[in-house]
Amino acid sequence: MPDSLHEGERGLREEGYEVHIAAPSRKKLRFVVHDFEEGFDTYTEKPGYTWPADVAFAEVVPEEYAAVVVPGGRAPEYLRNDPEVRRILAAFAGADKPIAQICHGPLITAAAGSLAGRRVTAYPALEPDMRAAGAEFRDSEAVVDGTLVSARAWPDHSAWMREFLTVLRAKAPLA
Repeated sequence: MPDSLHEGERGLREEGYEVHIAAPSRKKLRFVVHDFEEGFDTYTEKPGYTWPADVAFAEVVPEEYAAVVVPGGRAPEYLRNDPEVRRILAAFAGADKPIAQICHGPLITAAAGSLAGRRVTAYPALEPDMRAAGAEFRDSEAVVDGTLVSARAWPDHSAWMREFLTVLRAKAPLA
């Protein structure tokens, strides 16, 4: 039960892309691991890795990046309120740059006003949120709509990252 940030980061680094982790400020982040356990109505959370943020949201210049990965978990529920996060996602969507989002990550893309008319998936409980944002929700392991690639949760990592790398290679090939 890996977390989305580390799985995505590892896949991108293995491919040869440089990865920066952004957060509200440059600080040590604490991640959680989500697991699906029998008898629970939704996933459970367990302490995960700690990792330093490379850059604060306010420092992110979207034009300097080829793509953005929006990990899931519960953080997007709060981060969607940050105007810098919305600025970043709106810039990537407006420039048609690759966006990978998983689990609750699409809450941020929705808050940035970038899901209307798009096909997406997300953690299944977010279906009403995705529809309210104007998106067509699909309950599938990986949904590709142009440069937007979304997945439901960590069991979808392989399909999600495979599809995202296909989009990324086409839009931002490495030299």
